[in-house]
Amino acid sequence: MSDLLTHADVTARTDARHWRVLLHTIHASFRTETFSRGFLLAQRITIAAEAVQHHPDLHLTYGRLRVALTSHDVHGVSERDVALAAVISHIADELGIESEVPVLGITEIAVDALDIPAVLPFWRAVFAYRDDPGATPAIEDPAGIGPAIWFQQMDAPRPQRNRIHLDVTVPHDVAEQRVADAIAAGGHVVSDQRAPSFWVLADAEGNEVCVSTWQARD
Repeated sequence: MSDLLTHADVTARTDARHWRVLLHTIHASFRTETFSRGFLLAQRITIAAEAVQHHPDLHLTYGRLRVALTSHDVHGVSERDVALAAVISHIADELGIESEVPVLGITEIAVDALDIPAVLPFWRAVFAYRDDPGATPAIEDPAGIGPAIWFQQMDAPRPQRNRIHLDVTVPHDVAEQRVADAIAAGGHVVSDQRAPSFWVLADAEGNEVCVSTWQARD
């Protein structure tokens, strides 16, 4: 039951009204209209998941429940995921809850680097991420909320300053430690003139990120 399935197999065997394959995971977004209906759907899914001891990721907001299924032991979608997806589709139908495929999507961040081992620890530290065992070289949010970050090998440096930077907003009382961790991991401070509102940091190759807080913004 843990054999890895191809994306084509998963697509063919899951309810097209609800499920889509995204980055070795199957996702559905259910339009629940109210928070209480979303909670009810999440509760029913939880009971079904406990019965088979295979657990999806659930993200409940007002009017919407996002569901993601994957098998971490095979780093992809398995028979267990397809089976539970069918049960979840049945539960949604019983409750009269429809899905909304067009809102599905996953955001990733790609960092081009000449020396990946030199820059990866910086990004791991500044985001408080961990290594992604299913994708190398890449890091992921332990909470499963933030976007994954992966690293692409470059052959030559860019001559210009990068035009896009990232903002990482953190609790005000952990910001200085986050900055210190990023520096210890090979980064450096570009500017701290607006601290504690934000610090501008960069990795060893000049890719920038701001560590931000709510402070000094009023």
